[in-house]
Amino acid sequence: MSTSFVTAADLQEMLGGIALSRIRMIPPPGMATEDDVVSVDTREDLTCELIDGVLVEKTIGYFESRIAFVIAHLVEGFLDAHDLGIGLGPDGTLCVLPGQVRAPDVAFIAWDKFPNRELPLEQIPNLVPDLAVEVLSPGNTAAEMDRKLDDYFTAGVRLVWFIDPQTESAQVYTAADRSQTIPRDGVLHGGEVLPGFELSLTDLLNRVGRRRR
Repeated sequence: MSTSFVTAADLQEMLGGIALSRIRMIPPPGMATEDDVVSVDTREDLTCELIDGVLVEKTIGYFESRIAFVIAHLVEGFLDAHDLGIGLGPDGTLCVLPGQVRAPDVAFIAWDKFPNRELPLEQIPNLVPDLAVEVLSPGNTAAEMDRKLDDYFTAGVRLVWFIDPQTESAQVYTAADRSQTIPRDGVLHGGEVLPGFELSLTDLLNRVGRRRR
């Protein structure tokens, strides 16, 4: 992306209407690299995604973090009993496409992505998760999440879950244009990605705890 004459409105449109406060202006938009993602994390303990050369702060509140933590705990427990691969948390940055770094709130990566079952040395490895879980925050926009879906499925992600704390529901995607809504009394299934894994949304929300109304 050329940085000549790029306005704040241009950046917001390109990034799906996200708040300007989430866009890092240093380095200049369009010039950021994976090294800058690592640098910001090291200096400020801040997780950013890299989108078309722009550093974008990942947004997640404490309650969304709580949901992600419980899901990660349950996935890891399943993997303890079913040796299928590894899980990552919300600061696990992955280069899913050239120049595109994403950090799902929870990710599962099958062992077949790791030759000899050895984990990569890079801080941001070129790895595509098999399952990506995103817990929606008030700061997320529909256009932002649509772009994220496109990136995930273009890269080869097989299953994506969007968890919506506001509606206490989930959207399960098997393609960017193919999804199913899971209500509060429904169940998330691992399908062919995590065979045998089931997660009741009611059980998840009960484990997470209720927020004050």
